[in-house]
Amino acid sequence: MIAKTPQPPYYAVIFTTTRTAGDNGYGAMADRMVELAAEQEGFLGIDSAREDIGITVSYWESLDAIRKWKQNAEHLEAQRLGREKWYSDFMLRIAKVERDYGM
Repeated sequence: MIAKTPQPPYYAVIFTTTRTAGDNGYGAMADRMVELAAEQEGFLGIDSAREDIGITVSYWESLDAIRKWKQNAEHLEAQRLGREKWYSDFMLRIAKVERDYGM
């Protein structure tokens, strides 16, 4: 299901990844990160897709909310594990959403 976001402006954190082989605990941690992010002040929603390249876009009310999420202790551990064993490559981008529309 596509995330239902409020009227812009808001922010999008775009996390693009290439995974290493095997799960190695990734699936459980990914589920936990979605659950944990949803509890964070300023979280608006998330969209995610995976084929050869994974793309996860999380939506946030403010840059401050994004900074606080980045510093969450469990999220810091997931970041460490991602660098050490889950991702062969990744890129994170933060963008301000000025306009959106859809069906």
